Amino acid sequence: MVVTFMTLIMTKRMSAIAALIAVPIVFGLIAGVGPGLGDMMLEGVLQVTPTALMLCFAVLYFAIVMDAGLFDPLVRRVLAAVGEDPVRISIGTAVLAMVVSLDGDGTTTALIVITAFLPVYRRVGMNPLILATLLGLSNSVMNFVPWGGPSARAATAVQADLNQVFLPLLPAMAVSLSAVLVMAWRFGLSEKRRLAAGAPLVADTTAGAQAASLTELQQDTSARRPHLFWLNLILTLALVLGMLLSLAPLPVLMMGCFAIALTLNYPRLKEQKERLACHAENVVNIVVLIFAAGAFTGILNGTGMTDAMAKAALSIVPPSIGPLLAPIAAIVSMPLTFVMSNDAYYFGVVPIIAQTAASYGITAEEIARASLMGQPVHTLSPLLAPIYLVCGLLRVDVADAQRFSLKWAVLTSLIVTAAALLTGAIPLAGDGFALPTK
Repeated sequence: MVVTFMTLIMTKRMSAIAALIAVPIVFGLIAGVGPGLGDMMLEGVLQVTPTALMLCFAVLYFAIVMDAGLFDPLVRRVLAAVGEDPVRISIGTAVLAMVVSLDGDGTTTALIVITAFLPVYRRVGMNPLILATLLGLSNSVMNFVPWGGPSARAATAVQADLNQVFLPLLPAMAVSLSAVLVMAWRFGLSEKRRLAAGAPLVADTTAGAQAASLTELQQDTSARRPHLFWLNLILTLALVLGMLLSLAPLPVLMMGCFAIALTLNYPRLKEQKERLACHAENVVNIVVLIFAAGAFTGILNGTGMTDAMAKAALSIVPPSIGPLLAPIAAIVSMPLTFVMSNDAYYFGVVPIIAQTAASYGITAEEIARASLMGQPVHTLSPLLAPIYLVCGLLRVDVADAQRFSLKWAVLTSLIVTAAALLTGAIPLAGDGFALPTK
């Protein structure tokens, strides 16, 4: 069933949503559990309902405050601060990408950052591949937030609490984001030396390309509410603080803050309908995917398939390395997420790893965190649409972007993995592991 599901979505014969529902139903019927499929699916859906609820209102909340212009002053200040110094420009690119990535939408982040910085890169003569790299690294680490796609998928796949998956990762995120800033400083310094020496780009990726026309990327300014900037900022900071302190369940926090933001920024009913309609597609895609995943995992668990696969995996996993499944999962997430879509990886592979690791005292939350470590590499996957969007806007070749960014993506994945191990977010070893003695 898992192989069929992965094959169908990777060959694009079915959408992930349709495959998550249809494939387990077919195999459940083959397994002879037809009468119980409905209850299994409903149980799985009920388990993911809080996650779907939180994602729905998180996407809407950040879309509303972004439409209102929450990040506009930051964009202006960053652009004013960087001037034409390559070092400042590189660091400013990373900082802006990190902050804007709070909304959990990589496409929106790409549009805002590229719209703001591509004219600066072209004016100064900097390599646009640096912009692409810093954008991808910053966004991939920030996407660990609960409303980011990878975290939601990982938690849903192993039926773990999303907040418990995310919060222990905060120190590792801080370390890896600091590392990205160091990389940005290094990029800027290298470009500053190259420009001072008058050296051309090693690979002239902008040769023959006209300056990108970014006017079509500008968002609708009629939705801006600059006079409400401070209220939106205070509300967003209160939301983040409430999440960190666990003042209320995450879905409740998101629902409450969304209601306040929508009413505050767009008090007229017509305006509210317009804003909701603008972002309805993103919300529907995310929520339907989570519910479909719930049905998939419900059948996978209810029929006993997960237990059977875990037992089969246990039979071939040497007992000596079984307790090390968490760091192993973190390392293999890099190549696996590069050649697989997030849906195929999180719903097809991660549950099997989690079930197997449970036999060695490794919790589902720990495996969910480990499965996120390869996300910086995943951003370069040829299976992803955003990489083509970014490269198209920058007028660079996808292969050039992958070659330039891959080593930095691998390094970022290794740094966040090491930080997660050192801070205990990922255990080095589960129960029953002992160092060999003489």
